[in-house]
Amino acid sequence: MRISRADRSVISQWWLSFDRVLVAALLALAGMGVILALASSPSVALKKGLPPLYFAERQMVFTGLGVLIMLVVSMLSPRAIRRLALALFIASVAAMIAVLAVGDEINGARRWLRIAGLSLQPSELAKPAFAVLAAWAFSQSEQRPDMPALPFAFLLLGLFATLLVLQPDIGQTLLIGAVWVALFLLTGRSNMWALGFGAAGAVGLAAAYASFSHVRARIDRFIAPVRGDNSQLDRAHQAFAEGGLFGRGPGEGTIKTVLPDAHTDFVFAVVAEEFGAIACLVLIVLLATIVLRPLLRAVGKPDSFVRYGSVALALLVGLQALINLGTNVGLLPAKGMTLPFVSVGGSSTLAMSITCGMLIALSRRRASSERFKLPELAVTDGPLGSSRSGA
Repeated sequence: MRISRADRSVISQWWLSFDRVLVAALLALAGMGVILALASSPSVALKKGLPPLYFAERQMVFTGLGVLIMLVVSMLSPRAIRRLALALFIASVAAMIAVLAVGDEINGARRWLRIAGLSLQPSELAKPAFAVLAAWAFSQSEQRPDMPALPFAFLLLGLFATLLVLQPDIGQTLLIGAVWVALFLLTGRSNMWALGFGAAGAVGLAAAYASFSHVRARIDRFIAPVRGDNSQLDRAHQAFAEGGLFGRGPGEGTIKTVLPDAHTDFVFAVVAEEFGAIACLVLIVLLATIVLRPLLRAVGKPDSFVRYGSVALALLVGLQALINLGTNVGLLPAKGMTLPFVSVGGSSTLAMSITCGMLIALSRRRASSERFKLPELAVTDGPLGSSRSGA
């Protein structure tokens, strides 16, 4: 596809400026997600009395829609990204408040709204908006000390974290808190703040352990695991052991038939059993590419909002993936955190599509105004006068 640089249309400028490696990695990951939905979800669907390909077909639809949304969002300017984030956050917070009142309760948690027969998890859609708004607040705190940008950043975190705890969703609270603290420290604050935030996180985790039975059970099982107890974590470990280097083959896995969350939280275990350690490494490389490419590009960005926004969104993707992978291999306590673009789920797929669309948009190459600055003109006092520069 050949597009002239003289063409100033939105599509042509996007085509000439987006990170092709990043987009290729995202499309490859989305494609793997569809394949893995076909491998992991039929047994779960049959247990629920649904057609075998029910979840896989839904994931195909959401992935196709998500890729379209991602590409459209990636064409937006940084200003448009901020406006989209603000509108999305306001709508998501309103929906999260509605969830507490009329949302569906599943396993003791209220996180979902049922709209037109579909379950929507508003907190998923709020995460990319939160990351962008936090990045904007911190950039404004540097550029315009007269604005109450830093108090706004604290208010933003307090509001979102409170709504998550009320659901309750402790894992997502820790995730968005980690992204916020990383941005705070990136602005050059004293390392003493890091110690303070670390202490606050420890206190919050202790409070969650004391207040929520499911948190206490998961941490206790992580600290003192009982092998052979047939828990999801124990079965996931078995899947890694039986998969070996090249796996048992597509559709040949058996652990997924006894894993209730094989298509969501523990899909990485399905990858290990059916496709082997090589496929797991390919998946990790794709995720690392998606996270590291924007981080490397953010280093030279002159606009602090673009720089902080790229870091926040990349961390959001990377930390969520890290939590899911860590849970699957037993390095972290069990937590219902989806693997980006791979776990089956409409809300998570659409939210991650918006996240990565924003990430592509902020990581695009944009011409610096210095490149288009006109050279100074020479002005002389007369035919024999010495020259001087004029503005």
